[in-house]
Amino acid sequence: MASSAKKQAAGKTSPMPDLGDMDKLLKQFKLPGIDADAMVEWQRKDLAALAEANRQAFEGMKVLAQRQAEILRENLAQWQEAMQSAPDKDALAKQGAAIQRGMQKAMKDFQELAAIEAKARTEAWKVVQDRLQENMASLQKLMNPRK
Repeated sequence: MASSAKKQAAGKTSPMPDLGDMDKLLKQFKLPGIDADAMVEWQRKDLAALAEANRQAFEGMKVLAQRQAEILRENLAQWQEAMQSAPDKDALAKQGAAIQRGMQKAMKDFQELAAIEAKARTEAWKVVQDRLQENMASLQKLMNPRK
């Protein structure tokens, strides 16, 4: 097993390339007109933006899952309550009203979950969009050197 593979297997390195290694590589080639430090910083910002987008997406999905679990618990409790009242003489009328309330609540819950999901997706995508705009501005500066 190669030494880098051993380190990775031992958990001492990540599968992602090290930005310090990229910096060394760029400096080794000494390409004219290329600022190695700026390139490394550019990549660091890209990775940071992706990490933030992933974090926001994860948090959003966690909130969504928690709310889904709450809704399930609430609905199960209502169902159990409706089943306990079934022996009443007015059971059919109560069950009909309970079903109607349940359907209205289900629609409201569905709308809430859709809004949570949309918010999580929008916030994560905004991080990526902001970074893309920064990249475009940086490229424009590189393409149009100061006069």
